[in-house]
Amino acid sequence: MLSELRVSQLGVIEDLSLVFGPGMTALTGETGAGKTLVVEAVELLVGGRADGMLVRPGAAEAIVEGRFVPAVGTGGVGPAPEVVLSRVVPSDGRSRAYIDGRMATAGALAEMGERLVDLHGQHAHQSLFSPPAQRDALDSYAGPQREPRDRARARLNEIQEGLARAGGDSTARRREIELLEYQLAELDAACLVGAAEEDELAAEEDKLAKAASHRAAAQAAHESLAGDDQVSDRLGEVVAGLSGHAPLAALYERLRGLAEEVNDAAAEARLTAEALEEDPERLAEVVSRRAVLRELRRKYGRHGAGIEAVIAFAAEARGRLGQLQGLSSLAAKLVDDHARALEDLCQASAELGAARRAAATSLGAAVEKQLRKLAMPRARFEVRVGGGTGGGGALAEGGALAGADIADAELRELSGENVTFMLAANPGEPVLPLSKVASGGELARAMLALRLVLLGTGAQAGAPPGSGTGGWPGDGGGPETLVFDEVDAGVGGEAAVAVGRALAELGRRYQVIVVTHLAQVAAFATAHVSVAKVERGGRSIAVASMVKGQDRVVELSRMLSGQPDSETARLHAEELLTVAGSAK
Repeated sequence: MLSELRVSQLGVIEDLSLVFGPGMTALTGETGAGKTLVVEAVELLVGGRADGMLVRPGAAEAIVEGRFVPAVGTGGVGPAPEVVLSRVVPSDGRSRAYIDGRMATAGALAEMGERLVDLHGQHAHQSLFSPPAQRDALDSYAGPQREPRDRARARLNEIQEGLARAGGDSTARRREIELLEYQLAELDAACLVGAAEEDELAAEEDKLAKAASHRAAAQAAHESLAGDDQVSDRLGEVVAGLSGHAPLAALYERLRGLAEEVNDAAAEARLTAEALEEDPERLAEVVSRRAVLRELRRKYGRHGAGIEAVIAFAAEARGRLGQLQGLSSLAAKLVDDHARALEDLCQASAELGAARRAAATSLGAAVEKQLRKLAMPRARFEVRVGGGTGGGGALAEGGALAGADIADAELRELSGENVTFMLAANPGEPVLPLSKVASGGELARAMLALRLVLLGTGAQAGAPPGSGTGGWPGDGGGPETLVFDEVDAGVGGEAAVAVGRALAELGRRYQVIVVTHLAQVAAFATAHVSVAKVERGGRSIAVASMVKGQDRVVELSRMLSGQPDSETARLHAEELLTVAGSAK
């Protein structure tokens, strides 16, 4: 709740500090005294539009600061144990915003303000015009009807995620399986035997392609080594000449060994020449095999890598194929589950839509009943829920899914997601969305009536107050502070008392700050702040004071008759306080 507000250099306000407590606080004073500026200050504090024209003439800038703390006994949960918001509005230039002393944007203030304050009247309405908030309000009135739909939606999302993990849709998975099967068939047909095969085939191709040349070279080597009067014969003669010479024994042994090596080499050359034969058929096979391996490396290997990269790709492809084939049976089950989950979602959405449409009629009637108490006896309030009972033809008889899929827009139609509050304040006027209603007082009273209904005052649906899941006060997710301006516009007599009593009823649950001209309303306040203009240094400034006891009687007398010293007015004021006290 708003516990402290300080305003300086804003309009007629030079420097004003107010301390607020729980319950209902009334701000009263003569027209032009500055009480509405207090509401404008709060609006600035929660991200409202800043205008340099608001700055007090002669001042460089206006400053608004507010301290918010969780309200004791409201059950509300604020965004933090305590938060301080600040707004600086220069007479010329852009405004500046601060949250807990740190620079922030006006948008950040507005986001924070949505959780702290609701403004109603001629100023911006933070939740009154929001379609999601109107839907949440209807759900709060109707009870926890969303849960089956939300569970069905969560189950459908879970299955869709499972399908994605299972390789996407069946068409994409089938295409990948077919590609892997084709690739593995080609690799299996190649009968890859190992990384060394390419080197072995290269050596064999060289041998076969140059068989004649190799044979001629071997024969020439044999003739040179073992032919008549060639190396072998001459080396034999040298060895024989050294035999028997003791000093040359070592040389004899060396040359005799060399002679044996030459004879062996000559024999090997002869045998090799005899073994080398041309084989065109085998040569063609080797050339073809090497071409196959090169093509496989190009298609499945890495740049610059050998056949081992192709073998690795084959292993990976085989593993992925096995995975996809294993997922196919799972995917088939998930597809069946998806169909059933979608049918469940459609059924739950249809039931939610039916519950919303049923509650809409009851909520409209309950709000109209409250509006009659708030001096709007001929007002009509309607809650329109978008979407027909058929849900775009998505459901067949008995709730079965007629098609294989359903668009999100159809589900929204089916569940009645589009909720609009409509108001015709006077007879003969058409009902219009609340955002199109011009009168701030009428809007404020419409919101007041709606709040009372949601609290359970006059509720007809039988649901616990605040049982919805939206961001409205009473459900733990909305603002704790409600500010009403012009809520008593055009109200008097018994209707004014009814407005005061209604605001006091809200004050039991929330912090309520109301700007009022009516003593009948102010009398019901827990706290009463009087705002007045005084002259200082030749200029008018606004001052505020808490009025209690006889001072409050005097202020109420002024509001009743314009004559605070009137004995009759004082008696009437005391009577109002007595009535209000007994109501509390």
